[in-house]
Amino acid sequence: MAEDRFIVGLDIGTSVIRVAIGEVDENGNLQIIATAAKKSAGLRSGVIVNIEEAKDVIKATIEAAEQEGGIIVNSVIASIGGAQIESQNNSGIVPIRANGKNNSSAVTEEDIAKVIEVATALRYPADREKIHVIPQEYIVDEVGRIANPLNRLGVKLEAKVHIITVSKNLIQNLRSCIMRAGYGLDAVMLKTVAEVQAVCHEDEMELGSILIDLGAGTTDVVVLLHGAPITTVSIEVGGNNVTNDIAIVTGIPAAAAEKIKLESGCCWLPSIDNDYDVVLPGVGGRPPERIGKTDLCEIIQARMEDIFTMVKAAVKRNTDDSIKQLSGNIILTGGGALMDGVVELAQSVFNTSSVRIGKPDKMGGLVEQYHKADFATAIGLVVANKKIVENRDSRKKTKRKNSSKQNESENIFRRLKKLFF
Repeated sequence: MAEDRFIVGLDIGTSVIRVAIGEVDENGNLQIIATAAKKSAGLRSGVIVNIEEAKDVIKATIEAAEQEGGIIVNSVIASIGGAQIESQNNSGIVPIRANGKNNSSAVTEEDIAKVIEVATALRYPADREKIHVIPQEYIVDEVGRIANPLNRLGVKLEAKVHIITVSKNLIQNLRSCIMRAGYGLDAVMLKTVAEVQAVCHEDEMELGSILIDLGAGTTDVVVLLHGAPITTVSIEVGGNNVTNDIAIVTGIPAAAAEKIKLESGCCWLPSIDNDYDVVLPGVGGRPPERIGKTDLCEIIQARMEDIFTMVKAAVKRNTDDSIKQLSGNIILTGGGALMDGVVELAQSVFNTSSVRIGKPDKMGGLVEQYHKADFATAIGLVVANKKIVENRDSRKKTKRKNSSKQNESENIFRRLKKLFF
């Protein structure tokens, strides 16, 4: 298998690091051929705080995926998230330049590039770096909701964009960590932007939906409307806060509380049919104790309800009147979306029945390993970057054509340039 047919998604989470490897065949079909997951180290609230610890786990996770897929990984696409992410919306306007023999004013690729340049011409702090500029809509002579304005006739072109920036230090630490693990970094993506590619449907994005990634260290959110993000926010509360609450109330270590949360956790009291006891481990020679599942659920539900309430407030604060236009779904991803009762609790807090778990599509391989909410980021990174393989193919074709037709006319070279650049 040619190594340039592969895409490797690396989801660096606070509690778990996950890897997904996809292969694109000659017909452009994507298949997941390997996945792996290992407990994180060296991270806090989605941020690398110990490069040596983190790079060891990254290396071990990628190696596990390499063994399953029978390939050697050279580079990855990595996710990023957490409180150091910032976003804003902006717009730009340019005149549509006259072109062609009849001097008509039709939108060209140059016009589109120029209006995006104008829309992103903002002053950013020296310590921040743009990672995404996502067009929300184009407007030609006051006619909006245009996804692609190419060749539209008009006088004025406007673009509305969503700009996402991140701390340069965060990017540098991420790149350094991956390089020390022995791999290259092809690209960095905001985790929720990647997840949209894996779990959201076009009608949901168009109607207006909220994707909520329930992570261990943070809860990351993207609000979608008319097919594009209008808000991306991160809240520094997540599954680890639930674990800490269990540990404090029951008086057991955090590791034991995490195990109980994963094995017996539930966040919606009405869904408990059988109130059996959960065994709490003894501490310091103390004998094991018991807690009813309803008591455990009360602890978890209180914190999870707080998280959803904070998300609701952040969305309302950052979307102004746009929140009234949302008529799609609330989509839950991340490890927290695996908890029993999470859909019902979200329905209660957001006062809607339109809540679902975001699971990536089945794309071959060991489906049971990745067709679940906690693999949404890793799979999304692969799906969103399928173009990397397509660009590799384009460069190869260009190289072959240029080497075999060096003596052909300038007109043919111009056509090739339009095709591949």
